[in-house]
Amino acid sequence: MSTVPFHLNEANYEDTVAKNKVILVDFWAPWCGPCRALAPIIEELAFELSGKILVAKLDVDENPRIAEKFEVFSIPTVILIKDGCEVDRIVGLCPKKQYTAAIEKQMT
Repeated sequence: MSTVPFHLNEANYEDTVAKNKVILVDFWAPWCGPCRALAPIIEELAFELSGKILVAKLDVDENPRIAEKFEVFSIPTVILIKDGCEVDRIVGLCPKKQYTAAIEKQMT
C-alpha cells in the first residue's frame, strides 16, 4: 500500500474496493477551502496507515457518479468502506483524532 493518498476514480473504483478490506475515502474538490485544510490530515493518515488500510481521495467534480452513489451532498466528506460497504461517515472538517477513532473502530 502507498504512503500517499490513492487517487480513486470511476475507472478504478470497483477494482479498488474489491481488493481492499478497509478504505478511507476523502470526497473533496480543489475549490473547497475546508477540503484543502483537511488534505494534510489525509496525507498523514495515508503515511501512518500504510500497509493497514487504503487511504484514498476522490474528486467529486471529476467523479460525480460515485459521489451520487454515496449521497455526498457536502464536502469534505470522509467515508469508511469495509468489505465494500459504508460503515462510517464524517462530514466537514474535523480534528485528526476523530478520523483515527473511526478507523480504529473498524480495525478491531
